[in-house]
Amino acid sequence: MKSFEVPIIYRSPLISAIKKKRKETDKMKKDFSPSLLDFGPIHIYLARHFGFCYGVENAIEIAFRTVEENPGKKIFLLSEMIHNPQVNTDLLAHGIQFLQDTYGKQLIPFEEITADDIVLIPAFGTTLAIEKKLQHIGIQTEKYNTTCPFVEKVWNRGEAIAKNKYTIVIHGKPKHEETRATFSHASANAPSIVIKNMNEAVELGKYITGEKSAETFYTEFEGQYSQGFDATKDLQRIGVINQTTMLASDTQAIADYLKKIIIGTFNSDDSFADTRDTLCYATNDNQTAVSGMLETKADLAIVVGGYNSSNTSHLVELCEEKLPTYFITNEEKILSPREILHYNFHTKNELLTTEYLPSKEPVKVLITSGASCPDALVEGVIHKLIQFFPVSKSMDQLREEFQ
Repeated sequence: MKSFEVPIIYRSPLISAIKKKRKETDKMKKDFSPSLLDFGPIHIYLARHFGFCYGVENAIEIAFRTVEENPGKKIFLLSEMIHNPQVNTDLLAHGIQFLQDTYGKQLIPFEEITADDIVLIPAFGTTLAIEKKLQHIGIQTEKYNTTCPFVEKVWNRGEAIAKNKYTIVIHGKPKHEETRATFSHASANAPSIVIKNMNEAVELGKYITGEKSAETFYTEFEGQYSQGFDATKDLQRIGVINQTTMLASDTQAIADYLKKIIIGTFNSDDSFADTRDTLCYATNDNQTAVSGMLETKADLAIVVGGYNSSNTSHLVELCEEKLPTYFITNEEKILSPREILHYNFHTKNELLTTEYLPSKEPVKVLITSGASCPDALVEGVIHKLIQFFPVSKSMDQLREEFQ
C-alpha cells in the first residue's frame, strides 16, 4: 500500500517501531492480540491496529503539500479535514480557512471565493450541489480533492446497484459530512434513504411488509429520504451501503435484517442487492483489533481521538461494554494520578472522574485511538501515564525491544 509524507509532529518513534514489528511478524493480519508494553508497575496494551488510516494520511499529505506549493494563495477547506482537533488547528495555523463547520453551517460565504483561490475537499467528500457551486466559481475541484478512496468506493457501489433499479439504503448518521455526501451521490442515481441504527431499520422493515401505512413514512423519516421518494414503490428492491466509519457489525446486522424482510415479503432473492464490500478496511481492522484487545483482562481502557469522530466513538462503545473506558483527545485530559477529564459521547459533555487508576500493581491499561488520531498523541498519553509510576524501563528502552 502507498506510503504518505505525513508531518513528523504526528509521528511517534515508539509506536512506529511497534507497528513495523507487528507488520513484519504478522503480514497477513491474522493476529489481533494487543502489543504489551511492560513498564513494571503499569502494563499498557496497545491495540493491534489504530491511528491514521490510508484516507486520512492521503488527505493530510495533500493539504500540507498544497500549503507548501502555493505560498501567498488563499486556501480554503470546505469543512474540517478530518475529525481531529490537533490536525485542524494545525491547518488553521498554516493559514487555511474553513468555509463550513462540521454540520454544514456556512462560516465564509461562497461569494467571497474567486477562481484564483484553492478549495480543498475533505476526506469525507462533499455533495454534488457544493461541487457544482465550486465549479461554477471556477475552482478546480479535482486537483485538490482529498476524498477517501474507500468513501468513493461506497459511491461507486451505490451507482452500480442504482443501475439495476435498486433503492439505496444508507446506514449512517444523517448529519455527518460523509453521509451527507454519500446521500447526495446516491440520490442522484436512485431513490435513497438514510437510517442511523437498527431501530430505524426495523421501522423501515414495517413499511416494506406493509405493516405500516406509507402515509406515515414521510413524517417518520423526514429529512432522510430523497426528493420524490415513493414509499409504495421504492421499497420493493433495495441495497444497503454505509458511512464507512460506522460499526461494521451494525451495518452487517442491518443489511442481514432488511434482506430477510424484503426477500420474505416479495419471495425473490433479486429484491436485495449484496453490498457487503462497502465496509472500510481500516474501520473493520480497528474494530476487530479492539475486540481482540478486550480479550485481555484489564482495569480500564483509554480511547484517544476527536470528540466528533464517528469511528472513534464506536471504539469507545465497544470498550464500554467490557470495562471502565475514558475517551480523551490528548494527554492533557489526564490531570493527575487521581483525576481524568473525559468525554461522554452519549450525553455530549466532558466528565471529571476521580480514582480512575486502581491502587494495585500492575495496573493494566488498554489503549487505542481513532483513524484520525496522530500516533504522537497516543505516545503522549503513554508518557503521561508512566510518570505516575516508578517504572522499570524508559520509553526509549522499550522501543529498542521492538527494533
